[in-house]
Amino acid sequence: MTAFGKLIRTTAFRLTLVYLLLFALFAASLLGYFAWNTRRLINEQIIANVSSEIGELSDMFARRGLRGLVFTIENRALRPGANLYLVTTPNGQAVAGNVGSLAPGVMATRGWSETSYRRLDEQESADHRALVNVTELTSGFRLLIGRDLEERRRVFGIVAKAAQWSLLIVIVLGLGGGVFVARRVLRRIDAMTGTTQRIMAGDLSGRLPVGRSGDELDRLAENLNAMLERIEALMVGLKEVSDNIAHDLKTPLTRLRNRAEEALAKAGNEAEYRAALERIIEESDGLIRTFNALLMIARAESGQARGNMDDFDAAEVARGIHELYEPLAEDNGLSLEAKTAPAWLHGNRELVSQALANLVENAIKYGQPAPALQPSNGDVAGSGASGDDAKKILIESRRDGDQVLLSVTDHGPGIPEADRGHAVERFVRLEASRTQPGSGLGLSLASAVATLHGGALKLSDAQPGLRATLTFPALTAGNGEQTSGAAGLERVNTRALATSRDV
Repeated sequence: MTAFGKLIRTTAFRLTLVYLLLFALFAASLLGYFAWNTRRLINEQIIANVSSEIGELSDMFARRGLRGLVFTIENRALRPGANLYLVTTPNGQAVAGNVGSLAPGVMATRGWSETSYRRLDEQESADHRALVNVTELTSGFRLLIGRDLEERRRVFGIVAKAAQWSLLIVIVLGLGGGVFVARRVLRRIDAMTGTTQRIMAGDLSGRLPVGRSGDELDRLAENLNAMLERIEALMVGLKEVSDNIAHDLKTPLTRLRNRAEEALAKAGNEAEYRAALERIIEESDGLIRTFNALLMIARAESGQARGNMDDFDAAEVARGIHELYEPLAEDNGLSLEAKTAPAWLHGNRELVSQALANLVENAIKYGQPAPALQPSNGDVAGSGASGDDAKKILIESRRDGDQVLLSVTDHGPGIPEADRGHAVERFVRLEASRTQPGSGLGLSLASAVATLHGGALKLSDAQPGLRATLTFPALTAGNGEQTSGAAGLERVNTRALATSRDV
């Protein structure tokens, strides 16, 4: 397709033609109204002047008779100008005036009419138009007084010529403006098209150009760039997940196969086979939990879990998680406490419970105070906290402005600030946590759940230790319904515990 063909097919050019047509019609209507109004004003002025002169000549005829009327008309007919005069006898014979000929039947019709005429001093071929009035006098005589319409024709011609030039200028400027606008829009669209072609070819880093005007194309480009950034992040995440799955799951799968081979090669009785099968089942359960966590993260990041959202109190979730994990914390030599205040939010209770359970699970795993921080006198060195406080894990729920906060605070070694952004990625396990069981998906799931609800996961320093905080948008009014009974909450949290264990 040629450049001109692309130009005339653009929406901008077509819209310009539509606006040009509408503007031309508007201009033509306006000029037509001006011409009609000018014609009407000229006619009214002629009628007023002729009517005044009819009154004068009628009085003249009444006072001085036909002789006085003829004398007056002869004098006025000699004056230069556009006025017409004619007096005829009852049988139509001209008596006085400056009219040589009229259209047939004009003198027989009283009142106003527009007619063609020829003056006495003009050639036979001359033909003019005039607005005349015929009045019948006494004794059957008739008086015609009129005015030539040449002035009206000239004014109308001037208006018509101005209208023609105006429409021509409008059309030329409109087409020129349409071409200019269409070419400018076409350049921007071509630039966007080139970027999209590079993106379709595999270059996900391409972005649509954004100008400074802030028009609809710029807003569209900004939204598309945000979408492209999201797509690029998802594709990068997908690649990382694929790489991580291939790398991190290779070890447990290899270990699973080796144990099966070892059982076949070395086991000699039923008890040894049973023990080998139990170890294989344990490894398989770990793999299943890993895949379940990956599926839950995928559901949260894709937004599929939005259909199961309801209003609930985050304090109930915090109390349920505290009750569920308190025995596990005590088995690990830690104390688990809960500090709750009513904080209503709209979301998926199961996923929020899962995310909080993962944070508590991580705190129990990695929240043991370092031995170097436990001197013989029972105080934590350099922290000002007692030994009991150093082993305390705090679950807190509260509302802060328009946000609901669910936080878990421990007094373990914490996470260095430089590694906090990296810690929420899939399959990432920091150096200090590699001796503990798990796959590095707990914080990733918590972050995905927070993002699904329009919030975020924030990791901060507890001095010492780590504070992991889930932020969610709060309900504008606490009109959610309380969850009836503790059994339902415990069932949800039991599932969270089963899924998050070793994640």
